[in-house]
Amino acid sequence: MTMMTLILGGSGSGKSAYAEDYITALSGNTRKYYIATMQVSGPGGREKVKRHQKLRSGKGFVTIEQPLAIHRAADRMDTGAKTALLECISNLTANEMFSNETPKKEELVTAEIVKGITALKEELTHLVVVSNNVFEDGRVYDDRTMAYIRAMGQINERLAALADEVVEVVVGIPVILKQVEAGDCWVR
Repeated sequence: MTMMTLILGGSGSGKSAYAEDYITALSGNTRKYYIATMQVSGPGGREKVKRHQKLRSGKGFVTIEQPLAIHRAADRMDTGAKTALLECISNLTANEMFSNETPKKEELVTAEIVKGITALKEELTHLVVVSNNVFEDGRVYDDRTMAYIRAMGQINERLAALADEVVEVVVGIPVILKQVEAGDCWVR
């Protein structure tokens, strides 16, 4: 049975480190993939990638760079039992929405990403998806940014409904929001 876990948190909450520890504990002897969605630009982006690579160093991940069309990540994986960590929905949403001169509509982006993740999930033993919390700062932004934030909110809601487990990481502490009845594998 394919399992999916959604891990949410704010910027700097510790969600990435938690997700890596979680999937490492969960995966056992299955092949582990790290699906990276960030399109790297500028020194800040390169530093973030280096920090994340250092975090997962020695954990046995095979990295797949997949900033668009997330369903295609499965084509780059071996057959057999495998787990994957998808990092992260905010980058994937921005890439899909703003990859062309004219931004895609939030409804289209939401549908494409959820469909892609659903297809990816079916190819795996366990999928762990990392996403950012949205609407927490109480600010109103320009129309393009608000469309992106609304899309993120819709994607998070739909992924939470698809997920067997949902965890929010707050200041490094996992808060379980949705949990399966049996076979729990929470990293504390």
